[in-house]
Amino acid sequence: MAELKCGVENCAYNSDKCCCKGDIMVGGCNADCSCDTCCDSFREQSEGAYTSSMDHPSRTISIDCEAVKCAYNSNYKCAAEHVDISGLGAKNSHGTECATFIER
Repeated sequence: MAELKCGVENCAYNSDKCCCKGDIMVGGCNADCSCDTCCDSFREQSEGAYTSSMDHPSRTISIDCEAVKCAYNSNYKCAAEHVDISGLGAKNSHGTECATFIER
């Protein structure tokens, strides 16, 4: 499991830059750079919407990853020790990215 820092402040699962979802999916099966990736688990916050699948945010999280060209991808799992997800003001998953992506 990786230590995750989520900079997507308007994601329903974000709590103090930690994720409350439990696990995430990074998309980008044809990604050549971080801007070609996304957090497929992103859900935009909305008033009164469900915000968490866990009681407390976690600093470590299981990350499934479709970005097969990433150096950290090991059999569709992220093997990085630390992962940064960015996407200031994202309205959907395509407004996010895995800033940790490094092409093999």
